[in-house]
Amino acid sequence: MEAKLLERIKEQLVRHEGLKLMPYRCTAGKLTIGIGRNLEDGGISLTEAYVLLENDIQICEKQLLDEIPEIYNALDEVRKSVLLNMCISIPQSRFAPLREPCYLGISGLLSFNNTLAFIAAGDWERAANGMLASKWAKQVGRRAIELSELIRKGK
Repeated sequence: MEAKLLERIKEQLVRHEGLKLMPYRCTAGKLTIGIGRNLEDGGISLTEAYVLLENDIQICEKQLLDEIPEIYNALDEVRKSVLLNMCISIPQSRFAPLREPCYLGISGLLSFNNTLAFIAAGDWERAANGMLASKWAKQVGRRAIELSELIRKGK
């Protein structure tokens, strides 16, 4: 497709469909987002899913660097990945309720005061135990077990 045609059709579709950054129901009752993307019938591509994931990870890393830089920067890659994993937030949607519990997000992660203090002190055993003793661990099950072991062992 020629660039000029692509720009023309994009401009038309934004004008006709509108741009919505949150899910909504279109006039046909379909869950829609963006510029008329019908999520119920069309979904998203694998490439789009990974673009969204990478954006979410980058947002989480920025939040960690803004909120707890002294803890986050001192960690090895394995333990940084645990904090990033816990920070990922998938908010409950009134349009498509999740079948799994919501994850922590930055505010939930920051509420792990004792665990973060143990991480800062390099007390990996107590940090891992703190993770496992949380409500979050009960909600996410095996995920918490795996992540706590990564904190405990660093590998």
